[in-house]
Amino acid sequence: MDSLESFRQEIQSWLEQNCPVSQRQLREGEEAVPWGSPQFGEEAQQWLDRCAAKGFTCPSWPKEYGGGGLSKEQERVLRQEIGTIGAQVPGGSFGTHMLGPVLLELGSHEQKLRFLPDIAAGRTVWAQGYSEPGAGSDLAGLQTRAVRNGDEYVINGSKIWTTGANNADWMFCLVRTDPEAAKHDGISFILFNLKSPGVTISPIELISGASEFCEVFFEDVRAKAENLIGEKNKGWAIAKRLLQFERTMISGFGAGPGGKRSGKKKRVAKVYRAMADMALQYQPQKDGKLANVTLRDQLTQNEMDTICFTLSTKRAGEEAKAGAGPGHTASMFKWYATELNKRRQELIMTSLGSKALGWEGEGFEPHELAQTRAWLRSKGNSIEGGTSEVQMNVIAKRVLGLPD
Repeated sequence: MDSLESFRQEIQSWLEQNCPVSQRQLREGEEAVPWGSPQFGEEAQQWLDRCAAKGFTCPSWPKEYGGGGLSKEQERVLRQEIGTIGAQVPGGSFGTHMLGPVLLELGSHEQKLRFLPDIAAGRTVWAQGYSEPGAGSDLAGLQTRAVRNGDEYVINGSKIWTTGANNADWMFCLVRTDPEAAKHDGISFILFNLKSPGVTISPIELISGASEFCEVFFEDVRAKAENLIGEKNKGWAIAKRLLQFERTMISGFGAGPGGKRSGKKKRVAKVYRAMADMALQYQPQKDGKLANVTLRDQLTQNEMDTICFTLSTKRAGEEAKAGAGPGHTASMFKWYATELNKRRQELIMTSLGSKALGWEGEGFEPHELAQTRAWLRSKGNSIEGGTSEVQMNVIAKRVLGLPD
């Protein structure tokens, strides 16, 4: 028996003993309670704590920073076995998928020791301070100021579309530290506690009825100078690197319900089998098949596209094993994944027919009402994390090398 197969058996045994039965099912939509939210359940917390103790929340991070110290091959086996029992790696967040990888690459040893173990253990929930009211897609046009005062920076300004800020503890934030410098040169990347005096957070209600996005206002908020990541005024390069990790995370939408956690064609097939069964329930049949051949064709094409996308992201992941991490291809995956997810949601709405038109009240099942809101929510997929138009610009300039 080789060492990898021995490791797989070790993981199978550990999972059997430590993963609560209630956590052995994927939760999507309104059932997918974010880690750290007030609705987080007791057994979900137990699953998180047990994984964190083994370093399995961030399997390939070094052990001294709260990770598992696993090789890429061992991490792949771990995720396969967790997916096999229908669970997910707990603790997934902006901290684990965006800030953590950036700190590992660009943070000092002291900053890694200060922040990474809390991220890996799910003790700190992070928010992203990027977009501003006057600088959305033009991110480098941000105006939130940070002025050095002794051992601190004093921050004034505001951010918008800040996901989960109302449940977050800390923020990684882009601030302008040199207003006289060229647009991309006077920006810095700093971390500070969102519970600090001078921070005001106001949730924004979306078209789907949810309020996961917020406005955040800063009035003389103080951040320790030692929490500046990288060099002062050189934060734009860090910002772009983090966006690559963010777009890789968002591209998980394209793999369908379960996202990259599933990671297997058979899981994709199971999801689309469920979609087909649902369509048969709501749409006319002929010889046991959907009578609407156009809808049948669209469902099949969407499944094929999803399988191809899943295999493409897997190939890209294998190519990044050398340690380079995601590159500009993240923009390609982000663009395609979000558009694919929107097409999937449109198909589900078509399958439900008039039952997809409910918002609240009698006459609709809970899953029908939830689907309407999921369809509306999917409209934001191609806006958040950089719009599809921004991704197309990155692809044109950075991937294809086209002129401005």
